[in-house]
Amino acid sequence: MVSQEQRRRQLAREKFLRQQQRRTAARRKARVRNASIASALGVILVLVVVATTTDALKGDDTKDNANAEVTPSASPSKAPDPCEKPAAGKVKPLSYKKEPAMTIDKSADYTMKLETTCGTMDIEMPASKAPRTVNSFNFLVGKGYLDHTKCHRLVPEGIYVLQCGDPKGDGTGGPGYTIPDENLKDERLKGNVYPAGTVAMANQYNAQTKEGRDSGGSQFFLVYQDSQLPPDYTPFGTISAEGMKVLKKISDAGAQPVDPTTGNTAPNATVVINKATVTKS
Repeated sequence: MVSQEQRRRQLAREKFLRQQQRRTAARRKARVRNASIASALGVILVLVVVATTTDALKGDDTKDNANAEVTPSASPSKAPDPCEKPAAGKVKPLSYKKEPAMTIDKSADYTMKLETTCGTMDIEMPASKAPRTVNSFNFLVGKGYLDHTKCHRLVPEGIYVLQCGDPKGDGTGGPGYTIPDENLKDERLKGNVYPAGTVAMANQYNAQTKEGRDSGGSQFFLVYQDSQLPPDYTPFGTISAEGMKVLKKISDAGAQPVDPTTGNTAPNATVVINKATVTKS
């Protein structure tokens, strides 16, 4: 028999999927409209589909990324911003045509350190479980790709995640290439639950149509409370204890109302990655 909590979560996921479908349709209409205007002006437009965000965590989209399965809070928190002002600097406009060559040691563990305006979060990344994902972050971080980027999405209901990794800051950005899904049979993902402390990739997978596999880019989500999600998003890291304290501070500040142009619920906290580094453990 389905419990009330299970039914509530199911309804939240269904609501999110409907929101994502409406957002995707709106984007398609916008692209068609823009193409028509360009044609009338005699301008040749090259439409580049950018790797993005998450569907139930549509993340980097080289198409239309999904943002975590979202049901925004009906009454946004009025908590004050607990974070500092961002460091001076700008996001680098970087894009690459193909996935970087493998340069990491697949048998080693790596640590991605995110020095944010809210505190430092260390993410332990065992390369053996998701080598191409870890290799991609090692490459991007080495280029300064994540520096000065903001975490654009906080989901406070249904699932509990903070989403980052988009240089555009609106859920539509990506590195220009995609990476395959990995580690989807991780033993931690029991009962379709991503436990608190998990770091996983956002992607474009649509569970209803079974389309969008292997569509990860640079967007990822940090789980601050056990979240019921199907094992469709590459789990590649674990947040340190100190990092979880920072994440809790961010989540406690709550989320803003849904942005009608992006469908995102931005965190009330000003979460900006001032500097990211990856080191071999």
